[in-house]
Amino acid sequence: QVQLVESGGGLVEAGGSLRLSCAASGGTFSHYAMGWFRQAPGKERECVAAINRSGGITYYADSVKGRFTISRDNAKNTVYLQMNSLKPEDTAVYYCAGDSSRPLITTEVGYGYWGQGTQVTVSS
Repeated sequence: QVQLVESGGGLVEAGGSLRLSCAASGGTFSHYAMGWFRQAPGKERECVAAINRSGGITYYADSVKGRFTISRDNAKNTVYLQMNSLKPEDTAVYYCAGDSSRPLITTEVGYGYWGQGTQVTVSS
């Protein structure tokens, strides 16, 4: 049973940066594709970034390309989301997700393990 714990959320002004971390335990981290999702009030959960098992392949939603960077450290069982040039529309609860079924997963239904979420609020 994999457990995922996010950290690093908070309140930041527009144009600022945050780095989210997701620490995994209970499984072989390098076997898991990982993703970051977000859900704003009244909106569906969306995948903002995903990374394959080795870290060599990444996916980004168009809305965050060039501003967000996903990375992972398999030695530390941790996946990161570096968020730069933040905008008020990035405000949401951000979730970390993991699954070992496929090398790279970009859909919500593809992930079996989820963290509890961390709030990111970007003020204008």
